[in-house]
Amino acid sequence: MLEPEGIDDVDWAALEHAYGPAHDVPALLRAAGSTDARIRDEAVDELYTSLCHQGSVYSATAPAVRFVARLALDGPGDRQPLLWLLHGAADGAGREREQARRAVATALPPLLGLAADRDPDIRRTMVWIVAACEEASLPLLPLLRARLETEEDAEVRADLVTALGLLDVAPDISRARNQDLLSAPEPSVRRAAATDLLRTAPLPLPPALVETALDARETAPGDSDAFHPWPASHVPLTQRLMDDPDAALRAVERGLPMAWELTETWRDRERDVLPWLAATATDAEDLCRVARVGAAMPGGETAPWLESHLRADDPAVRIAATLAAVRLRVPGALGLVLRLMDELPEDAASLRLTPLGTPGTVVTAAVEVFGAAAEPVARRVAARPRAEWLDALRPFPGLAAGCVDDLVRLLPASAGVLAALGPAAGRDAARALRARAAAGDLSAALALVRVDGRAEPAVQAVRMQPDAVARRAAAVRAADELGPAAAVLLPLLEERLKAPTRESRAGAAAAIWRVTGRTHDTAPLVADQLTRRDSLHEPPLGALRALTEMRLLPAAARPAVEHIVSSPRRVVRAFPCDGTPHPDIAVREVARELLAVTG
Repeated sequence: MLEPEGIDDVDWAALEHAYGPAHDVPALLRAAGSTDARIRDEAVDELYTSLCHQGSVYSATAPAVRFVARLALDGPGDRQPLLWLLHGAADGAGREREQARRAVATALPPLLGLAADRDPDIRRTMVWIVAACEEASLPLLPLLRARLETEEDAEVRADLVTALGLLDVAPDISRARNQDLLSAPEPSVRRAAATDLLRTAPLPLPPALVETALDARETAPGDSDAFHPWPASHVPLTQRLMDDPDAALRAVERGLPMAWELTETWRDRERDVLPWLAATATDAEDLCRVARVGAAMPGGETAPWLESHLRADDPAVRIAATLAAVRLRVPGALGLVLRLMDELPEDAASLRLTPLGTPGTVVTAAVEVFGAAAEPVARRVAARPRAEWLDALRPFPGLAAGCVDDLVRLLPASAGVLAALGPAAGRDAARALRARAAAGDLSAALALVRVDGRAEPAVQAVRMQPDAVARRAAAVRAADELGPAAAVLLPLLEERLKAPTRESRAGAAAAIWRVTGRTHDTAPLVADQLTRRDSLHEPPLGALRALTEMRLLPAAARPAVEHIVSSPRRVVRAFPCDGTPHPDIAVREVARELLAVTG
């Protein structure tokens, strides 16, 4: 067993790793030097998960590095896992990142002979470690350049090209070297050189360079984008291509599976990507993506490629294919919906295409897309009402009025339809809604307002919510529906203005405006949700709609709204895909309307 010298001089108990105090690290390091392969391998695995857990490093990581480096150099076992551990320490994240990286850089010199090891995997890992140390590795640039001249393995040479591109402090020299390497005999080397040139190239990306990179990628073995051993300064080829929509589209045309990401990243690219999404669709998730893309297009064309999916044995695939046909306005799509409604079993509501999608989406989408022409679908719903289909009746009050008894039976799912009927829902519906409202069902209480005009049950339902937070949130929802009739809820709305999140404060401010008509103190709070955007808080549709209803746009929010309208990139994320239109479309449309009404 290799005894790590000085291991007991470290106060390991005062340090931490992923699982708490690091008092067990000395024993693990000693076990990692065992001549018993099983003991050794288990110890190295545990060291990795403790010191570099899921990409994070800890206070015990840096002190352990010199002992791990000694084991990698002189230990009795396979040095590759120990080198991976050193790479994980140099590339880790967290408060201790700099200390860990400096420790690895300090431990590197005795290991540099491994850069010429007979095993190419060892040589590659050494290149990754050097690159992960970033500026601390600058003194090693001559070594990397020399290795590039003598290295014979294509994958190691490609990694040397990448490492030199990331570390080289002379960008002109780096570019000249990469330009020369574009004609290298090894495709992986050409790809690495082109990728590094694209990383630093101005946008839009040079088409010839894009083609060179794609040519090299077609012939290079494997896909280095699948494993990313590089520091954050490195940009994988597919990621860089996505920065330029035309380059990304060219990559899609050359066979890279980037069509979905392209339309999720860039606006108005649906027509470009639809053929590729259609050609590669194999399951319900793929077809839901086709449906989302189709929702942004005029549609109306035939889609023979859907036929096999519409006849699939898997009902989820048939549902998703029918949804795609509806969103694409394929001729005969309404007939497909009617056929699907007959085929679906009674328990179809439990069949989910995505975490948010059910078969009812197809039925309601048919009404949303085709409007009055979808009356046969709504008529079928009225004849056989099912909870997941009921929203399809909202635009057809005559049909809904003919099945009120069923709607009452299907409460609470039918509350929205009864609300849309209003007084035509009748006494029995009002009585059922009143009973549910008395039990604290806010949806039923708000529907009752539409049916019999009484606001008191809604106010009482707000007050019946189980805790203060729920009552304040319910007050916002009720005020949005009741307007001035919710004046008695103003104290709850004012409390909501103190909520910790901007979204909650903006919602409360919009609700107060709907009750009082005040704009001087509410519009700025609503607009604040737009002016203080970040990666976690996207442009909210509610805030845009509230300002549009107010016909006000505070000056501080105008640049944000103009950006929402003019950005070629999506400003709203959408996950998961359930076949509905991309929410970014609605955000842009409402932002346009807001600019139009405010001048």
